[in-house]
Amino acid sequence: MNAAANHEEDSTRAAAAAPLFSILLPTHNRADVLPFALRSVFAQTAGDFELLIVGDGCTDNTAVVVAQFADPRVRWFDLPKAPNFGYANRNVALREARGHYIAFMTHDDLWLPDHLELMADCLEVHDGAEIAYSRPLWVVPRGLVAPAAFNLNDPETLELFLRRARNSIASCCVVHRRECLAKYGYWDESLPVGGDWDMWVRIIAGGGGPHNFAYLPHPTSLHFRANWHTEATTGQSHLRVWKTLHEHDNYLPPALKIHVPENMTEQEATWNAILADPRGWTRNLRAAVVETLDTRVAQSDRLLLTMLRVQEQERDDAQAARLIDPARQLETLAHLTGELEYLRVSFAWKMVRRLRRLQTRALPPDTRREKIWRRLSLVARKLR
Repeated sequence: MNAAANHEEDSTRAAAAAPLFSILLPTHNRADVLPFALRSVFAQTAGDFELLIVGDGCTDNTAVVVAQFADPRVRWFDLPKAPNFGYANRNVALREARGHYIAFMTHDDLWLPDHLELMADCLEVHDGAEIAYSRPLWVVPRGLVAPAAFNLNDPETLELFLRRARNSIASCCVVHRRECLAKYGYWDESLPVGGDWDMWVRIIAGGGGPHNFAYLPHPTSLHFRANWHTEATTGQSHLRVWKTLHEHDNYLPPALKIHVPENMTEQEATWNAILADPRGWTRNLRAAVVETLDTRVAQSDRLLLTMLRVQEQERDDAQAARLIDPARQLETLAHLTGELEYLRVSFAWKMVRRLRRLQTRALPPDTRREKIWRRLSLVARKLR
């Protein structure tokens, strides 16, 4: 039997038995990037999974894209649009999940080849862990990789996370045990946004942490900024820092900058780079993340030492220790400022979206009524 036949037989066997993973992949009208997310799933070193693709009212050719991946592990849920981000539709698929673990993917993100393998190992070696996440890597336009320092083992970070004040964990980084759905509930269908964050909080808070979660400090996925987000609405103020660092030549390792040709999505360019050398590209990316974070810690040490030396000359240890507090307070203030800006822009965006919906209902595109409205608007602007 040839390799292709063996692979097909293994895939069929995996689909028939209860798989190790159930992968939830919700999608809404992103047929342009969905193929690359799917390819990164099928390229996993751990192939014992079922893939639950949830179409949330897709009106483009998403169904055609899914059909191109003729794999018995795929289940396609072509559902009408659910309210908000379609959390109700995600629950439809999750209630049919059979895997021991639940992994999460999105239509515009990518997994590194060993994501599932490493996440399963992470949960198994941490006794009592119900949920695990890997180091988030954000990708901001165009092709700039920004590592996030977000460790829930730090009490302050955990406290902010649990009270829903700060979060940098993308859903593609997360895996939890299937029993969590029965213990802590499914996704809250009433939420307009942040359903994933709410789910993670309920698991960790319900399990009494810190022993029910595990953190893998190595990146295993790439989270791309959604095409409807702006820099201000991501809620990730640290991305401004990384964007600035990327503007300085030779400051960051080349592996943290993905070359994206014109007329190509970031996801396609990144997948092409991974596909050319999966192990080498992944190894270089992880090494670059460690190098960069080490460099920034060293620079932070030098800055603090400079501040401390000033006080050492005065032999005032208490005053020297207090110098660190303003730096921490400044960081908190910057984060709060970013949150306020996010809320402001997010509210404005929601209002604009609602107004556009009302306009579309009142003035359907390409109708005589809509054309007359445009002419009247043009005349009004000229008379101002």
